[in-house]
Amino acid sequence: MRRLLLTAAAATAAALTLTACGTTEPAADAKAEPPASRAVTLTDASGAKVELPGPAKKVVGTEWHEVELLVSLGVDPVGVADVKGYTTWDQAVPLKNEPKDIGTRGEPSMDTIASLAPDLIVASTDLPPAAVKQLRAVAPVVEVRSADAADPLGQMTENLDLLAKATGTTERAEKIKKDFDTKLAEGRKALADAGLAGAKYAFADGYDVSNQVSIRPYTSGSLIGAVNEKLGLKNDWKVKGDEAYGLGTTDVEGLTRLGDDVRFAYIGNDGDKGSTPFTGALAKDKVWTSLPFVKKGNVHRLPDGIWMFGGPESMSRYIDSVVSELTK
Repeated sequence: MRRLLLTAAAATAAALTLTACGTTEPAADAKAEPPASRAVTLTDASGAKVELPGPAKKVVGTEWHEVELLVSLGVDPVGVADVKGYTTWDQAVPLKNEPKDIGTRGEPSMDTIASLAPDLIVASTDLPPAAVKQLRAVAPVVEVRSADAADPLGQMTENLDLLAKATGTTERAEKIKKDFDTKLAEGRKALADAGLAGAKYAFADGYDVSNQVSIRPYTSGSLIGAVNEKLGLKNDWKVKGDEAYGLGTTDVEGLTRLGDDVRFAYIGNDGDKGSTPFTGALAKDKVWTSLPFVKKGNVHRLPDGIWMFGGPESMSRYIDSVVSELTK
């Protein structure tokens, strides 16, 4: 989880039909689209032109955001970085297969990836350029910009479309986007109906490492922050977030700058030791317990397993959780 910064699909039904029908209709071979015409050409987040002979079937993902998008698109990656971490933190979009663990997200194993003989490697631009260069020697690489605080939702959608094109799953991507827009509209209406339109809201996660508690605010530049604003909530954080993920840093004293009537929500994970300071180290902290919103009971722990840097499906689960918590 420690992230402070921080698709294999089948060919289309039509293509499969063309491939299969040659055995029963000799004339079909002459009419069938030649393999070269089914080639995929795209430009990734690094500006590199990537050419594939066809939609990728065996895909490796080096970052959880991209892995989630692949799974949402119906693609089961053959290799995933830190499989245990993904299954702990991204339960909204669980892996449907048993991919090979390719190492950590920051340092994937080149040998392990090479042994999988992938058609495509999906890598985050967070990876060092030297590592991406090594990956390109193994297989074609599509680099994805995992986050952009200037347009978090736009970046998420752009990433989904990019991977859908690479894997021949554009129809599925369109459905995912439509469903997400519907979920946003439904969530906004539910909060408005509950009298929460424009309510002050602050979302965070936190860590307790060596008895030192750090809190990470999700500003308006974060993906979750952007979703909150679409829901009609007003982000009450005053701290500045980073340029990619929109994440700030503060401590328990920094919470005193939140409004007295703010709704405070957070995500932890019982499977990741040290990620639940709000119910752990802070439970007896005098600053925390004296905060007006804590005294009022306006503190909400959202369910484990919603990846805060995921895709439309994680964000849809987040919307359901926020609406449920704030309106009960």
